[in-house]
Amino acid sequence: MTATIREGNKGTLLVVDVQAGVMGEASEAQRVIKNVARTVERARDQGVPVIWVQHSSDELPPGSELWQWVPELKPTANEARIDKQFESSFEQTKLEEALARIGATRITLASAMTNWCNRATAYAALDRGYDVTLVTDAHTTSNIDLGNGKMIEAANVVAELNIAMTWLRYPRRTNGTATTETVDFQTSGGTR
Repeated sequence: MTATIREGNKGTLLVVDVQAGVMGEASEAQRVIKNVARTVERARDQGVPVIWVQHSSDELPPGSELWQWVPELKPTANEARIDKQFESSFEQTKLEEALARIGATRITLASAMTNWCNRATAYAALDRGYDVTLVTDAHTTSNIDLGNGKMIEAANVVAELNIAMTWLRYPRRTNGTATTETVDFQTSGGTR
């Protein structure tokens, strides 16, 4: 099966799971939150729609303090908000409807956790025919304990996805990376 390629050049910023309970255990959380906030500011300044995706689970019950966005991030009343329960922001959500309403063909992604919801959302977007730019300094995760006395450091997980997003190849789609200050919401894919 071939993905539906999204024709056109309409970008959006997708902010995923930058919530109090998620960022409380994330590596370099304050730096990443600052970069996500700056990316949101830049998108708004350029008239780029921002879509907010918020995770719910047993650990992040809807309405709880842990479920809330970090205080530095405030969705506006006219920005779409999507609730999710799975790692991919597309699974059993209204994200594709929100993207269709604004005619989005390109997604810029800033989120947590790198190895879970960020990766799943990036790959799902590509699978669905969107171009994707990952903001390299606006995502984070926590260390991964492999249970055998070994640990994967969060910085290595972040670096691995940043590299993967420049190597992935999908037919007729563009993907890549950019930093908070170099992301161009009008150009597909960022740096390869």
